Amino acid sequence: MKIPYIKALAALTLGACLTGCGDKFLETDIPNGVDDEMALSSVKNIGYALNGAYYAFYYYEFAGTESVAFGDLGTDLPYWNQKSQHFNDVYQYSVTATSTILSDIWEYGYKVADNAARVIEGADALRPSVEDEDDLGELNRYEAEAYALRAYSQLVLTNIFAHQIKVNGSDFSSMPGIVVIDKPVEPYQEVKRSTVGESYAAVVSDLKKSLEYFDAAGYDAGTLFYLSPKAVYGLLARTYLYMENYADAAAAAKKALDLAGITELTYTPEGYKALYNGGNSNVESLFALDINSTQNWSANSAGTLWSTYGYSPSPWLQSVMADGDVRRAVWGWTDNSTADVPYFNSGKYGAFGLGGNTAYGTNYLVNAPEMFLIQAEAALKQHDVAGAQTALLVVAKRNPVYQSVADLPSSEDELMAFLQDERARELFQEGHRLYDLRRWDVKADVYATSPSNVAWMITGYDISDLVFPIPDAEINAGFGVAQNDGWASTLPQIK
Repeated sequence: MKIPYIKALAALTLGACLTGCGDKFLETDIPNGVDDEMALSSVKNIGYALNGAYYAFYYYEFAGTESVAFGDLGTDLPYWNQKSQHFNDVYQYSVTATSTILSDIWEYGYKVADNAARVIEGADALRPSVEDEDDLGELNRYEAEAYALRAYSQLVLTNIFAHQIKVNGSDFSSMPGIVVIDKPVEPYQEVKRSTVGESYAAVVSDLKKSLEYFDAAGYDAGTLFYLSPKAVYGLLARTYLYMENYADAAAAAKKALDLAGITELTYTPEGYKALYNGGNSNVESLFALDINSTQNWSANSAGTLWSTYGYSPSPWLQSVMADGDVRRAVWGWTDNSTADVPYFNSGKYGAFGLGGNTAYGTNYLVNAPEMFLIQAEAALKQHDVAGAQTALLVVAKRNPVYQSVADLPSSEDELMAFLQDERARELFQEGHRLYDLRRWDVKADVYATSPSNVAWMITGYDISDLVFPIPDAEINAGFGVAQNDGWASTLPQIK
Protein backbone atom coordinates (compact mmCIF):
# COMPACT_ATOMS: atom_id res chain seq x y z
CA MET A 1 0.00 0.00 0.00
CA LYS A 2 1.19 3.50 -0.72
CA ILE A 3 -0.68 5.43 1.90
CA PRO A 4 0.44 7.68 -0.22
CA TYR A 5 3.30 8.26 2.19
CA ILE A 6 4.26 4.65 2.74
CA LYS A 7 7.69 4.77 1.15
CA ALA A 8 8.63 7.58 3.50
CA LEU A 9 6.98 5.79 6.41
CA ALA A 10 9.32 2.83 6.23
CA ALA A 11 12.33 5.12 6.50
CA LEU A 12 10.81 7.46 9.07
CA THR A 13 9.99 4.71 11.51
CA LEU A 14 13.59 3.52 11.72
CA GLY A 15 15.06 6.98 11.32
CA ALA A 16 13.20 10.01 12.64
CA CYS A 17 11.14 8.16 15.20
CA LEU A 18 14.22 6.57 16.67
CA THR A 19 16.68 9.40 16.38
CA GLY A 20 14.16 12.18 16.92
CA CYS A 21 12.61 10.94 20.17
CA GLY A 22 14.42 11.13 23.47
CA ASP A 23 13.62 9.82 26.91
CA LYS A 24 10.95 12.47 27.44
CA PHE A 25 7.61 12.23 25.67
CA LEU A 26 7.59 14.27 22.44
CA GLU A 27 11.17 15.44 22.80
CA THR A 28 12.18 16.65 19.37
CA ASP A 29 15.94 16.93 19.89
CA ILE A 30 18.13 14.20 18.46
CA PRO A 31 19.93 12.69 21.46
CA ASN A 32 20.86 9.40 19.80
CA GLY A 33 21.71 8.43 16.26
CA VAL A 34 20.72 4.85 15.46
CA ASP A 35 21.71 3.02 12.30
CA ASP A 36 18.82 1.33 10.50
CA GLU A 37 20.50 -2.06 10.85
CA MET A 38 20.54 -1.70 14.64
CA ALA A 39 17.35 0.34 14.95
CA LEU A 40 15.22 -2.07 17.02
CA SER A 41 18.00 -4.09 18.60
CA SER A 42 17.60 -2.81 22.18
CA VAL A 43 14.77 -2.17 24.61
CA LYS A 44 15.77 1.50 24.74
CA ASN A 45 15.42 1.82 20.97
CA ILE A 46 12.04 0.09 21.04
CA GLY A 47 11.04 2.84 23.45
CA TYR A 48 12.24 5.51 21.03
CA ALA A 49 10.22 3.92 18.25
CA LEU A 50 7.13 3.84 20.47
CA ASN A 51 7.56 7.55 21.15
CA GLY A 52 7.52 8.02 17.38
CA ALA A 53 4.14 6.28 17.21
CA TYR A 54 2.87 8.44 20.09
CA TYR A 55 4.06 11.56 18.29
CA ALA A 56 2.11 10.70 15.14
CA PHE A 57 -0.91 9.96 17.33
CA TYR A 58 -0.52 13.22 19.28
CA TYR A 59 -0.03 15.33 16.16
CA TYR A 60 -2.77 17.88 15.45
CA GLU A 61 -3.60 16.16 12.16
CA PHE A 62 -4.77 13.14 14.15
CA ALA A 63 -5.79 12.96 17.83
CA GLY A 64 -4.25 16.34 18.65
CA THR A 65 -7.15 18.09 16.92
CA GLU A 66 -8.59 16.74 13.71
CA SER A 67 -9.77 13.18 14.29
CA VAL A 68 -11.51 14.23 17.51
CA ALA A 69 -13.09 17.38 16.07
CA PHE A 70 -14.28 15.40 13.05
CA GLY A 71 -16.68 13.41 15.22
CA ASP A 72 -18.51 16.56 16.33
CA LEU A 73 -18.33 19.10 13.52
CA GLY A 74 -20.77 17.47 11.08
CA THR A 75 -23.47 16.93 13.70
CA ASP A 76 -26.14 18.80 15.64
CA LEU A 77 -23.72 19.86 18.40
CA PRO A 78 -21.72 22.77 16.89
CA TYR A 79 -22.54 26.14 15.37
CA TRP A 80 -20.07 27.74 12.94
CA ASN A 81 -20.09 31.54 12.68
CA GLN A 82 -18.45 31.44 9.20
CA LYS A 83 -15.68 33.88 10.14
CA SER A 84 -13.02 31.39 9.14
CA GLN A 85 -12.93 28.53 6.65
CA HIS A 86 -11.49 25.88 8.98
CA PHE A 87 -13.31 22.56 8.60
CA ASN A 88 -16.24 24.28 6.91
CA ASP A 89 -16.41 21.46 4.34
CA VAL A 90 -17.11 18.98 7.15
CA TYR A 91 -19.66 21.24 8.82
CA GLN A 92 -21.44 21.99 5.53
CA TYR A 93 -21.16 18.44 4.13
CA SER A 94 -19.24 19.64 1.11
CA VAL A 95 -16.34 17.22 1.59
CA THR A 96 -14.60 15.77 -1.42
CA ALA A 97 -11.99 13.07 -1.97
CA THR A 98 -9.37 15.83 -1.83
CA SER A 99 -10.54 17.40 1.46
CA THR A 100 -7.54 18.21 3.61
CA ILE A 101 -8.97 16.94 6.88
CA LEU A 102 -9.71 13.51 5.38
CA SER A 103 -6.21 13.30 3.92
CA ASP A 104 -4.66 14.34 7.23
CA ILE A 105 -6.56 11.78 9.28
CA TRP A 106 -5.83 9.04 6.77
CA GLU A 107 -2.12 9.87 6.64
CA TYR A 108 -1.53 10.15 10.37
CA GLY A 109 -3.86 7.34 11.34
CA TYR A 110 -1.82 5.01 9.18
CA LYS A 111 1.44 6.44 10.45
CA VAL A 112 0.35 5.50 13.96
CA ALA A 113 -0.75 2.01 12.89
CA ASP A 114 2.38 1.33 10.86
CA ASN A 115 4.78 2.67 13.49
CA ALA A 116 3.01 0.65 16.17
CA ALA A 117 3.24 -2.46 13.99
CA ARG A 118 7.00 -1.98 13.72
CA VAL A 119 7.30 -1.65 17.49
CA ILE A 120 5.33 -4.88 17.92
CA GLU A 121 7.42 -6.74 15.37
CA GLY A 122 10.66 -5.40 16.82
CA ALA A 123 9.67 -6.26 20.39
CA ASP A 124 8.71 -9.81 19.40
CA ALA A 125 12.04 -10.31 17.64
CA LEU A 126 14.03 -8.86 20.54
CA ARG A 127 12.26 -10.64 23.41
CA PRO A 128 14.14 -14.01 23.28
CA SER A 129 17.45 -12.20 23.79
CA VAL A 130 16.31 -10.06 26.75
CA GLU A 131 17.53 -11.62 29.97
CA ASP A 132 17.18 -8.80 32.48
CA GLU A 133 13.79 -8.97 34.23
CA ASP A 134 13.36 -5.19 34.40
CA ASP A 135 14.16 -4.83 30.70
CA LEU A 136 11.65 -7.54 29.88
CA GLY A 137 8.94 -5.76 31.87
CA GLU A 138 9.72 -2.54 30.05
CA LEU A 139 9.61 -4.29 26.69
CA ASN A 140 6.24 -5.84 27.50
CA ARG A 141 4.86 -2.44 28.52
CA TYR A 142 6.06 -0.87 25.28
CA GLU A 143 4.40 -3.62 23.28
CA ALA A 144 1.17 -3.24 25.26
CA GLU A 145 1.05 0.47 24.43
CA ALA A 146 1.85 -0.19 20.77
CA TYR A 147 -1.05 -2.61 20.45
CA ALA A 148 -3.38 -0.07 22.04
CA LEU A 149 -2.19 2.75 19.78
CA ARG A 150 -2.74 0.61 16.70
CA ALA A 151 -6.20 -0.36 17.90
CA TYR A 152 -7.19 3.25 18.62
CA SER A 153 -5.99 4.52 15.24
CA GLN A 154 -7.66 1.73 13.28
CA LEU A 155 -10.95 2.20 15.13
CA VAL A 156 -10.91 5.87 14.13
CA LEU A 157 -10.02 5.04 10.52
CA THR A 158 -12.78 2.44 10.30
CA ASN A 159 -15.43 4.75 11.70
CA ILE A 160 -14.52 7.60 9.37
CA PHE A 161 -13.72 5.77 6.14
CA ALA A 162 -16.24 2.92 6.31
CA HIS A 163 -19.88 2.29 7.14
CA GLN A 164 -20.88 2.05 10.79
CA ILE A 165 -20.61 -1.62 11.74
CA LYS A 166 -24.07 -1.78 13.36
CA VAL A 167 -27.04 0.51 12.87
CA ASN A 168 -29.86 -0.04 15.34
CA GLY A 169 -29.63 -3.81 15.03
CA SER A 170 -28.75 -3.98 11.32
CA ASP A 171 -25.38 -5.54 10.54
CA PHE A 172 -23.01 -3.93 8.03
CA SER A 173 -20.01 -6.09 8.86
CA SER A 174 -19.62 -7.23 5.26
CA MET A 175 -19.18 -3.69 3.91
CA PRO A 176 -15.69 -2.51 2.87
CA GLY A 177 -13.58 -1.52 5.86
CA ILE A 178 -9.99 -0.32 6.01
CA VAL A 179 -6.62 -1.77 5.11
CA VAL A 180 -5.84 -3.52 8.39
CA ILE A 181 -2.22 -3.12 9.45
CA ASP A 182 -1.39 -6.41 11.15
CA LYS A 183 2.30 -6.13 10.28
CA PRO A 184 4.53 -3.36 8.90
CA VAL A 185 3.71 -2.33 5.35
CA GLU A 186 6.60 -2.32 2.92
CA PRO A 187 7.02 0.29 0.18
CA TYR A 188 4.97 -0.50 -2.94
CA GLN A 189 3.27 -3.45 -1.29
CA GLU A 190 -0.05 -4.38 -2.90
CA VAL A 191 -2.91 -4.44 -0.41
CA LYS A 192 -6.67 -4.60 -0.22
CA ARG A 193 -9.32 -3.41 2.19
CA SER A 194 -10.72 -5.77 4.79
CA THR A 195 -14.42 -5.77 5.65
CA VAL A 196 -15.83 -3.61 8.42
CA GLY A 197 -16.27 -6.74 10.52
CA GLU A 198 -12.66 -7.77 9.97
CA SER A 199 -11.50 -4.24 10.79
CA TYR A 200 -13.37 -4.29 14.08
CA ALA A 201 -12.09 -7.79 14.85
CA ALA A 202 -8.54 -6.47 14.42
CA VAL A 203 -9.26 -3.62 16.86
CA VAL A 204 -10.66 -6.01 19.49
CA SER A 205 -7.75 -8.40 19.00
CA ASP A 206 -5.19 -5.62 19.46
CA LEU A 207 -6.89 -4.33 22.60
CA LYS A 208 -6.93 -7.81 24.11
CA LYS A 209 -3.26 -8.28 23.17
CA SER A 210 -2.49 -4.97 24.83
CA LEU A 211 -4.06 -6.18 28.06
CA GLU A 212 -2.06 -9.42 27.86
CA TYR A 213 1.22 -7.52 27.57
CA PHE A 214 0.30 -5.11 30.36
CA ASP A 215 -0.40 -8.16 32.50
CA ALA A 216 2.98 -9.63 31.54
CA ALA A 217 4.71 -6.34 32.33
CA GLY A 218 2.99 -6.07 35.69
CA TYR A 219 2.79 -2.29 35.55
CA ASP A 220 2.04 0.69 33.30
CA ALA A 221 3.61 4.13 32.90
CA GLY A 222 1.55 5.49 35.78
CA THR A 223 0.54 8.68 34.01
CA LEU A 224 -2.58 9.96 32.30
CA PHE A 225 -0.57 10.67 29.15
CA TYR A 226 0.35 7.10 28.28
CA LEU A 227 -2.00 4.25 27.59
CA SER A 228 -2.78 1.96 30.53
CA PRO A 229 -5.06 -1.01 31.24
CA LYS A 230 -7.91 1.24 32.42
CA ALA A 231 -7.74 3.21 29.16
CA VAL A 232 -7.57 0.01 27.11
CA TYR A 233 -10.66 -1.37 28.84
CA GLY A 234 -12.33 1.95 28.09
CA LEU A 235 -11.49 1.65 24.40
CA LEU A 236 -12.70 -1.94 24.44
CA ALA A 237 -16.02 -0.82 25.98
CA ARG A 238 -16.41 1.82 23.26
CA THR A 239 -15.64 -0.68 20.52
CA TYR A 240 -18.06 -3.29 21.88
CA LEU A 241 -20.78 -0.63 22.15
CA TYR A 242 -20.40 0.17 18.45
CA MET A 243 -20.56 -3.56 17.72
CA GLU A 244 -23.78 -3.80 19.80
CA ASN A 245 -22.04 -6.38 21.95
CA TYR A 246 -23.72 -4.93 25.00
CA ALA A 247 -22.80 -7.43 27.70
CA ASP A 248 -19.10 -7.19 26.89
CA ALA A 249 -19.32 -3.40 26.55
CA ALA A 250 -20.78 -3.10 30.05
CA ALA A 251 -18.20 -5.48 31.50
CA ALA A 252 -15.28 -3.61 29.93
CA ALA A 253 -16.65 -0.24 31.07
CA LYS A 254 -16.96 -1.56 34.63
CA LYS A 255 -13.40 -2.86 34.53
CA ALA A 256 -12.14 0.54 33.34
CA LEU A 257 -13.96 2.31 36.17
CA ASP A 258 -12.82 -0.23 38.75
CA LEU A 259 -9.18 0.14 37.74
CA ALA A 260 -9.55 3.93 37.87
CA GLY A 261 -11.29 3.75 41.26
CA ILE A 262 -14.10 6.01 40.05
CA THR A 263 -17.64 5.55 41.35
CA GLU A 264 -18.88 9.16 41.28
CA LEU A 265 -18.26 12.27 39.22
CA THR A 266 -17.95 15.99 39.93
CA TYR A 267 -21.22 17.80 40.65
CA THR A 268 -20.31 21.42 41.39
CA PRO A 269 -19.59 24.14 38.83
CA GLU A 270 -16.23 24.88 40.48
CA GLY A 271 -15.24 21.23 40.54
CA TYR A 272 -16.30 20.67 36.96
CA LYS A 273 -14.38 23.70 35.67
CA ALA A 274 -11.29 22.50 37.56
CA LEU A 275 -11.33 19.34 35.45
CA TYR A 276 -10.28 21.52 32.52
CA ASN A 277 -7.45 23.49 34.09
CA GLY A 278 -5.08 21.75 31.69
CA GLY A 279 -2.60 18.90 31.86
CA ASN A 280 -3.55 16.15 34.29
CA SER A 281 -6.23 18.24 36.03
CA ASN A 282 -9.05 16.01 34.78
CA VAL A 283 -9.38 13.39 37.52
CA GLU A 284 -12.22 11.76 35.57
CA SER A 285 -10.01 11.03 32.56
CA LEU A 286 -8.39 7.68 31.83
CA PHE A 287 -6.19 8.81 28.92
CA ALA A 288 -5.27 12.24 27.59
CA LEU A 289 -2.72 14.05 25.44
CA ASP A 290 0.11 15.95 27.11
CA ILE A 291 -0.75 19.31 25.57
CA ASN A 292 0.38 22.22 27.74
CA SER A 293 2.01 25.64 27.72
CA THR A 294 5.31 24.36 26.29
CA GLN A 295 4.11 21.67 23.86
CA ASN A 296 0.97 22.49 21.95
CA TRP A 297 -0.30 23.12 18.44
CA SER A 298 -0.84 26.87 18.79
CA ALA A 299 -3.15 28.01 15.96
CA ASN A 300 -3.77 24.37 14.99
CA SER A 301 -5.03 23.43 18.45
CA ALA A 302 -8.50 22.15 19.21
CA GLY A 303 -8.99 25.10 21.54
CA THR A 304 -8.41 27.54 18.70
CA LEU A 305 -10.94 25.66 16.57
CA TRP A 306 -13.57 26.10 19.29
CA SER A 307 -12.84 29.80 19.73
CA THR A 308 -11.00 31.92 17.16
CA TYR A 309 -12.07 29.73 14.26
CA GLY A 310 -15.72 30.20 15.05
CA TYR A 311 -17.19 26.97 16.44
CA SER A 312 -19.44 27.02 19.49
CA PRO A 313 -22.28 24.99 21.02
CA SER A 314 -25.25 24.89 18.66
CA PRO A 315 -28.52 26.54 19.63
CA TRP A 316 -30.00 23.04 19.94
CA LEU A 317 -27.30 21.91 22.35
CA GLN A 318 -27.72 25.07 24.36
CA SER A 319 -31.46 24.40 24.55
CA VAL A 320 -30.99 20.95 26.10
CA MET A 321 -28.28 22.07 28.56
CA ALA A 322 -30.15 23.46 31.56
CA ASP A 323 -28.97 26.74 33.08
CA GLY A 324 -28.12 24.98 36.34
CA ASP A 325 -26.18 22.16 34.70
CA VAL A 326 -22.60 22.20 36.05
CA ARG A 327 -21.27 21.49 32.55
CA ARG A 328 -22.11 25.06 31.67
CA ALA A 329 -19.28 26.10 34.00
CA VAL A 330 -16.81 25.80 31.11
CA TRP A 331 -19.06 27.64 28.68
CA GLY A 332 -18.51 31.30 27.95
CA TRP A 333 -18.16 33.72 25.08
CA THR A 334 -15.28 36.05 24.32
CA ASP A 335 -15.37 39.84 24.45
CA ASN A 336 -15.75 40.14 20.66
CA SER A 337 -18.70 37.75 20.60
CA THR A 338 -22.13 38.99 19.53
CA ALA A 339 -25.55 37.35 19.34
CA ASP A 340 -25.21 37.04 15.58
CA VAL A 341 -21.50 36.14 15.44
CA PRO A 342 -20.67 34.18 18.61
CA TYR A 343 -17.11 33.36 19.62
CA PHE A 344 -16.87 30.56 22.17
CA ASN A 345 -14.27 30.51 24.95
CA SER A 346 -13.32 26.98 23.79
CA GLY A 347 -15.20 25.10 26.53
CA LYS A 348 -13.38 21.92 27.56
CA TYR A 349 -10.22 23.29 25.93
CA GLY A 350 -10.23 26.36 28.16
CA ALA A 351 -7.05 25.44 30.10
CA PHE A 352 -8.46 27.62 32.87
CA GLY A 353 -5.53 26.90 35.16
CA LEU A 354 -3.03 27.88 32.47
CA GLY A 355 -4.15 31.45 31.96
CA GLY A 356 -7.10 30.48 29.80
CA ASN A 357 -4.92 30.13 26.71
CA THR A 358 -7.06 27.98 24.42
CA ALA A 359 -4.01 26.51 22.67
CA TYR A 360 -3.01 24.82 25.94
CA GLY A 361 -6.23 22.84 26.34
CA THR A 362 -5.73 19.10 26.01
CA ASN A 363 -7.83 16.33 24.51
CA TYR A 364 -9.15 14.03 27.22
CA LEU A 365 -9.70 11.01 25.03
CA VAL A 366 -11.05 8.23 27.25
CA ASN A 367 -13.08 9.38 30.23
CA ALA A 368 -15.09 7.94 33.09
CA PRO A 369 -18.43 9.61 32.19
CA GLU A 370 -18.41 7.81 28.84
CA MET A 371 -18.03 4.51 30.72
CA PHE A 372 -21.11 5.17 32.86
CA LEU A 373 -23.06 6.10 29.72
CA ILE A 374 -21.92 2.89 28.03
CA GLN A 375 -23.09 0.91 31.05
CA ALA A 376 -26.46 2.68 30.91
CA GLU A 377 -27.00 2.08 27.20
CA ALA A 378 -25.87 -1.54 27.44
CA ALA A 379 -28.29 -2.19 30.29
CA LEU A 380 -31.15 -0.50 28.47
CA LYS A 381 -30.53 -2.49 25.30
CA GLN A 382 -30.78 -5.62 27.45
CA HIS A 383 -34.12 -4.35 28.87
CA ASP A 384 -32.66 -3.65 32.30
CA VAL A 385 -34.31 -0.30 32.96
CA ALA A 386 -33.29 -0.14 36.62
CA GLY A 387 -29.66 -0.86 35.78
CA ALA A 388 -29.72 1.75 33.04
CA GLN A 389 -31.19 4.36 35.37
CA THR A 390 -28.58 3.66 38.04
CA ALA A 391 -25.63 4.09 35.65
CA LEU A 392 -27.20 7.04 33.87
CA LEU A 393 -27.89 8.92 37.10
CA VAL A 394 -24.16 9.09 37.86
CA VAL A 395 -23.78 11.39 34.84
CA ALA A 396 -27.23 13.02 34.82
CA LYS A 397 -26.62 14.45 38.32
CA ARG A 398 -24.45 17.06 36.60
CA ASN A 399 -27.87 18.72 36.31
CA PRO A 400 -29.05 19.11 39.94
CA VAL A 401 -32.64 18.48 38.88
CA TYR A 402 -31.79 14.77 38.75
CA GLN A 403 -31.03 13.48 42.24
CA SER A 404 -32.51 9.98 42.18
CA VAL A 405 -33.54 7.34 39.66
CA ALA A 406 -37.13 8.40 40.30
CA ASP A 407 -36.32 11.67 38.51
CA LEU A 408 -35.39 9.83 35.30
CA PRO A 409 -37.78 8.45 32.67
CA SER A 410 -39.02 4.94 33.41
CA SER A 411 -40.06 3.62 30.00
CA GLU A 412 -37.42 2.19 27.67
CA ASP A 413 -38.21 4.57 24.82
CA GLU A 414 -38.22 7.68 26.99
CA LEU A 415 -35.07 6.62 28.80
CA MET A 416 -33.30 5.98 25.50
CA ALA A 417 -34.24 9.46 24.27
CA PHE A 418 -32.92 10.93 27.52
CA LEU A 419 -29.70 8.92 27.25
CA GLN A 420 -29.15 10.13 23.69
CA ASP A 421 -29.45 13.73 24.84
CA GLU A 422 -27.26 13.02 27.85
CA ARG A 423 -24.49 11.72 25.59
CA ALA A 424 -24.79 14.99 23.64
CA ARG A 425 -24.51 17.05 26.81
CA GLU A 426 -21.70 15.08 28.42
CA LEU A 427 -19.57 14.15 25.41
CA PHE A 428 -19.68 17.47 23.54
CA GLN A 429 -16.19 18.25 22.18
CA GLU A 430 -15.02 14.65 22.69
CA GLY A 431 -15.78 13.52 19.13
CA HIS A 432 -18.44 10.79 19.55
CA ARG A 433 -21.62 12.39 18.21
CA LEU A 434 -21.28 11.49 14.52
CA TYR A 435 -20.90 7.79 15.30
CA ASP A 436 -23.73 7.95 17.83
CA LEU A 437 -26.15 9.47 15.34
CA ARG A 438 -25.17 6.95 12.69
CA ARG A 439 -25.45 3.87 14.89
CA TRP A 440 -28.77 5.00 16.40
CA ASP A 441 -30.20 5.56 12.88
CA VAL A 442 -31.25 9.08 13.79
CA LYS A 443 -32.81 11.33 11.17
CA ALA A 444 -30.47 14.19 11.88
CA ASP A 445 -30.72 17.96 11.57
CA VAL A 446 -27.27 19.37 10.81
CA TYR A 447 -25.57 22.53 9.47
CA ALA A 448 -27.12 25.19 11.71
CA THR A 449 -27.29 28.64 10.13
CA SER A 450 -28.58 30.91 12.88
CA PRO A 451 -27.19 31.32 16.38
CA SER A 452 -30.21 33.04 17.94
CA ASN A 453 -33.13 31.38 16.14
CA VAL A 454 -31.85 28.02 14.99
CA ALA A 455 -32.38 27.08 11.38
CA TRP A 456 -30.97 23.95 9.78
CA MET A 457 -29.81 23.76 6.18
CA ILE A 458 -30.10 19.95 6.36
CA THR A 459 -33.07 18.36 8.08
CA GLY A 460 -34.17 14.77 8.53
CA TYR A 461 -30.92 13.49 7.09
CA ASP A 462 -30.56 9.69 7.09
CA ILE A 463 -27.08 9.96 8.54
CA SER A 464 -26.63 6.22 9.13
CA ASP A 465 -25.94 5.78 5.40
CA LEU A 466 -23.13 8.34 5.40
CA VAL A 467 -19.77 7.11 4.09
CA PHE A 468 -16.80 9.40 3.51
CA PRO A 469 -14.37 9.02 0.59
CA ILE A 470 -10.91 7.53 0.74
CA PRO A 471 -8.47 10.34 -0.19
CA ASP A 472 -7.86 10.53 -3.93
CA ALA A 473 -4.10 10.55 -3.42
CA GLU A 474 -4.35 7.05 -1.97
CA ILE A 475 -6.62 5.73 -4.70
CA ASN A 476 -4.50 7.24 -7.45
CA ALA A 477 -1.31 5.73 -6.03
CA GLY A 478 -2.51 2.44 -7.49
CA PHE A 479 -1.50 0.04 -4.74
CA GLY A 480 -4.85 -1.66 -4.35
CA VAL A 481 -6.95 0.59 -2.12
CA ALA A 482 -10.44 0.81 -3.62
CA GLN A 483 -12.71 3.84 -3.26
CA ASN A 484 -16.04 3.73 -1.41
CA ASP A 485 -18.46 3.21 -4.27
CA GLY A 486 -21.21 5.80 -4.38
CA TRP A 487 -19.94 7.77 -1.39
CA ALA A 488 -21.09 11.09 -2.88
CA SER A 489 -24.69 9.86 -3.01
CA THR A 490 -24.65 9.34 0.76
CA LEU A 491 -24.04 13.04 1.40
CA PRO A 492 -27.14 15.12 2.20
CA GLN A 493 -28.75 17.56 -0.19
CA ILE A 494 -28.60 21.18 0.94
CA LYS A 495 -32.05 22.75 0.90
